[in-house]
Amino acid sequence: MKSTVEQLSPTRVRISVEVPFEELKADFDRAYKALAQQVRVPGFRPGKVPARIIDARVGRGAVLEQVINESLPGRYSEAVSSADVKAIGQPEIEVTRIEDGDHFAFTAEVDVRPEVTLPDYESLEVSVETSEVSEADVEEELEELRKRFGTLNPVERGIENGDFVTLDLAATVNGEAVDDATASGLSHEVGSGQLIEGLDEAVLGLKAGEQTEFTTKLLAGDHAGEDAVVAVTIGSVKVRELPEVDDDFASMASEFDTVEELREDLRSKAEQSKKSQLGNTIRDKVVEALLDAVDIPVPENVVQSQVDEQLHNAVHALDHDEDTLNRLLEAQGKTREEFDKDSREAAEKVIRTQLLLDTIADTDEVSVGQQELFERIFFEAQRYGMEPQQFIQELQKQPNGLASIFADARRTKALVEVIRKVAVKDSDGNDIDTTEIFGSAESDADQTEEVAGEDTAEPSEQESEEASK
Repeated sequence: MKSTVEQLSPTRVRISVEVPFEELKADFDRAYKALAQQVRVPGFRPGKVPARIIDARVGRGAVLEQVINESLPGRYSEAVSSADVKAIGQPEIEVTRIEDGDHFAFTAEVDVRPEVTLPDYESLEVSVETSEVSEADVEEELEELRKRFGTLNPVERGIENGDFVTLDLAATVNGEAVDDATASGLSHEVGSGQLIEGLDEAVLGLKAGEQTEFTTKLLAGDHAGEDAVVAVTIGSVKVRELPEVDDDFASMASEFDTVEELREDLRSKAEQSKKSQLGNTIRDKVVEALLDAVDIPVPENVVQSQVDEQLHNAVHALDHDEDTLNRLLEAQGKTREEFDKDSREAAEKVIRTQLLLDTIADTDEVSVGQQELFERIFFEAQRYGMEPQQFIQELQKQPNGLASIFADARRTKALVEVIRKVAVKDSDGNDIDTTEIFGSAESDADQTEEVAGEDTAEPSEQESEEASK
């Protein structure tokens, strides 16, 4: 098999392949064997019909078409591998010539990862805001814990912000009832803004059993973007009474015996939370600095595919009604053009980031071990509220599901290695020790030694290419 690669653009190539028929003997044997089972010819047992008889009955052209179509995926993958083409997305394949008994030729146009010249990481500098855990932070956590263990008691006064109410809602548009904006017995914390816009202001001062009406713009359903009149009936009004902060509360709300121990635990958790937030901020800042420092052309087909997927997901949530989406956008003060523009910019940034991190991972020869892959799966499973084994089963149902997790883990590891080399400073210009957040290269090396002898979790080349989509 002979193949050549023509660069059509920085992100697209055309692969021209010529396959001699002598390499297709096994393919022809397989095709004739399958057809011999299907063709019924007097004088021949099923499966014993000669190839020349099959050609006469079925047609040589049909046999050629079957053989070539079945061999194309493998020949394409072989050409991609031999030419070291970093393909992403699906190829557009066209058979250009068939010389029966001699060879056939085809071309495949496919998007590829562009060449990226990486910057000197040590020349990059990012600045992030840092903050220490304060007493106010601890008190805020303690207040949230008190709310979880608070009790709701009825009151006979008018509604105030922070009260908990039960209520009935009935909306109409132009005098007609709106079923999906009608409900009864809803529980709501006044002031939280979690239900219909304008509701919290409308019910202030009302008592149990009283009613009112207000006008609002519906954000979903068949009448998204339209003004509706909402009638509200108050069922009950309750106030939350919080427990006293003492040792009894500490014992009830935690595994600690004293308030001092509880406060110390809340402080520790707040410090961990701030550390995690700082780590996320550093990651985002370093990615931004890298993207600003390099030129990464993005494959248009890949961008469009992601944009189409975003639109599909948005419309799918609205019963596949684009008119409803447009009305919803209008209610939010955004045009469809702005939505499409934002979607494209977001897709381009995601793809540029993936291409950048994949290049870094390849250049630095980043590998992911079995333990690291499992930790990533465990983390993702927690995000979705699933058990790891259940999450793995869901991954196996998706095309390239495991390869995508592997690719994400590899990109994350590559980014951490870059962060260790970038100058990260606080707002006062002081250096931030990123090893406190991301660990050190030595700790990674120790972990690698611990799992030495285990197979690295490298997916197949095709899976890696598909994960870059």
